[in-house]
Amino acid sequence: MTPADRAPHGRWPDDLLDVAALRAAGTRPLPFREFVVKVHSRCNLACTYCYVYEAEDQHWRAQPHTMSPDTAAQVCHRIAEHAAQHRPESVRVILHGGEPLLAGTGLLRAIARTLRAGLPAGTTAEVVVQTNGLLLDDAVLRLCHEEDVKIAVSLDGTARTHDRARRDRAGRGSHARVAAALRRLAAPEHRDVWAGLLCTVDVTADPLVTYEHLLSYDPPALRLLLPLGNWTARPPGRTADPAHTPYGQWLATVFDRWYGTPGPPVRIAFFESVLDLLLGGVTRTETIGGAPCQLAVVDTDGALTLSDQLKSAYEGADRSGLDVHRHPFDALLDHPGVVARQLDARALAPPCRACPVGAVCGGGHYPHRYRADNGYLNPSVYCPDLMALIRHVADVLRADLARAAGARR
Repeated sequence: MTPADRAPHGRWPDDLLDVAALRAAGTRPLPFREFVVKVHSRCNLACTYCYVYEAEDQHWRAQPHTMSPDTAAQVCHRIAEHAAQHRPESVRVILHGGEPLLAGTGLLRAIARTLRAGLPAGTTAEVVVQTNGLLLDDAVLRLCHEEDVKIAVSLDGTARTHDRARRDRAGRGSHARVAAALRRLAAPEHRDVWAGLLCTVDVTADPLVTYEHLLSYDPPALRLLLPLGNWTARPPGRTADPAHTPYGQWLATVFDRWYGTPGPPVRIAFFESVLDLLLGGVTRTETIGGAPCQLAVVDTDGALTLSDQLKSAYEGADRSGLDVHRHPFDALLDHPGVVARQLDARALAPPCRACPVGAVCGGGHYPHRYRADNGYLNPSVYCPDLMALIRHVADVLRADLARAAGARR
């Protein structure tokens, strides 16, 4: 019997997970390796699907606009403290928002320097700014080169697709300005600070047109994200009909082009993880495969939160009641919302544990499992799409391996 089976009533995991019993039975926490630091709580875009401003949780309104220097220094101290306790080889710190470049290069530079100066010997830091690209200028690029900071940029496809959702507060599309930033990043002198593109899938857009447009900027990597949604607030196009799999078909179409293109393909962690998992390996992303979550988020006021993406579920879903001024990151490790995401298959709904592709899917992305009556003890709202995609990739891989075996005979 798993922890998820023992209590029939309430929300998973907050009401049902007995953390003390798990610890007594020998289940140990995994330290955080990735830290999302909200350096600015406002944005210069008004994206229609934004999980910070357009979802159930509106706590951003009470947050300081910019993280104060004192809070930023304390965040760095707490990350270094956590690293000294657990001695990881590396940590990843994502400077996030809102729009992080609104915080100014001075604060970003101070964080990068303070963080690295405080880490114990043997632990390195990868620092990444996740930006919409509108404020990318010479000062930002100079910061990136001088402080070894990477830039990841959001782009949802062609101008028509991107501008449908990612508009500024005056209603103007942002694609042209983002494209100009990407052309700068793709230049030989700046390419080494470019981490890649992040694209939220729009199933109303042609998948191959979208993919080829993203490739036209020659990114080092692509992250394809399913829109945040759940069983209570379904994502666009995800109906109750399990035979209707628009996201699975969209991703399968892109996968075929990606997999079938000669030469080294652009890195797409989602596709790479599905292939690795089908071959008995491990996932490279938290959105597929059920890898234990080792991520913590810090708001601009220093509050420690579980994951900013949980804001898509309900008001307060991401909050822990802890903060960097009074608590170390180790205190967050025993929160039920963290423990549940480190339990692998033991925290999955019974249908997921019995599913023929469960070992590859891993229950899907945790925020996608939420339902108001029972919390996160459900399959992903994208379950039919994930199953369709995984089976498609398995068929492609099986045929490819058969051809390779035949060629060796």
